[in-house]
Amino acid sequence: MSQVLERPRPAQPQVTVPATLEQALDPRWLAGALAVIAAGRAIAQVEQVEVIRTVATKVRFAVTFEDGERLGFCLKGLLDVDAMTARGGPTCVLESDFYNKVAPVIAVRVPDCVATVIDREAQQAVTIMRDLIADGARFCSALDPFTADDALESLRQLSLLHARSDFLDGADWIRPRAAELAKMSYVTPEALQDLLDGPRGDNLSPCVRSAANLAAAIRELAARDGGRPQFMIHGDAHAGNVFRTPEGMGVIDWQLLQRGGWALDVAYHLNAVLPTEVAEVEERRLLGEYLSMMRGHGMDMPSEADAWMQYREGVTYGYYLWSITRRVDPPIIVQFVDRLGKAVMRHDSFGLLGAA
Repeated sequence: MSQVLERPRPAQPQVTVPATLEQALDPRWLAGALAVIAAGRAIAQVEQVEVIRTVATKVRFAVTFEDGERLGFCLKGLLDVDAMTARGGPTCVLESDFYNKVAPVIAVRVPDCVATVIDREAQQAVTIMRDLIADGARFCSALDPFTADDALESLRQLSLLHARSDFLDGADWIRPRAAELAKMSYVTPEALQDLLDGPRGDNLSPCVRSAANLAAAIRELAARDGGRPQFMIHGDAHAGNVFRTPEGMGVIDWQLLQRGGWALDVAYHLNAVLPTEVAEVEERRLLGEYLSMMRGHGMDMPSEADAWMQYREGVTYGYYLWSITRRVDPPIIVQFVDRLGKAVMRHDSFGLLGAA
């Protein structure tokens, strides 16, 4: 079993979950949210450093306490969103629960989380972390191409997560998301075909660009995956969710934490972060390296041949995830659908799943 990193659990202050950026940066609210760190000190100043709005808002800010100490933080949550976007609140609760329950018992390098504020009845939450950038880290871009050596290092972080899959015993709150995706509740077949008919599908074969084939493939993948050993997996491990520090890479964005086959994470990760021409050459070697890591952690893994088959099928997960994505910058969507779709073509994933 892999080494466990000693990491303190975040505070869980009993304050209201903010709904707006203005509320989140209010010194009075922050005094309650950061009470453990404030240790009785008043907040003299709050400085907004950067705001990044995707589905969730990430706001970097600095707090100066009355004694002059200045600390940088990053708050993440659904701020200033419409009613439809607010329905994504359970993913914010999931991420907060990751920092409360999982992060303290795994060796994966993650941000230092200082507080989580959760409203379980309303299914909304915000997570407050130390500002990684202020502490010297650099975030990778979703569009940054990884080298094979980069991918090997990030795979090592994923292996540390997967190796603590014993945590899933009794953790019913970590769900099999591939099975939920397969129900197609996020998009209609017609809407999915419209998305694939756009620029994101321009370089893909008619077979792989077919919404009907993709829907059939994700259903079959979910069925097969559910019958295999279940691992604790990240679920959205593209380059934009990786950061670099002098000590090595780390992983952020735990809103799709789930239980599922290891191949869902590994096949998605390698084909999202590596340019297609690099993945074609390096993926089988990198898969072998991952399997060796997992066996080194004491995990029982399939044979090389069985693992390769699961990997080839598993590419479908990442392809489906990005095919249905709408609220991300179009260049990012196009690149990920292109890379993952080409991997589906290269591996005949639909054919393996009986979907084409």
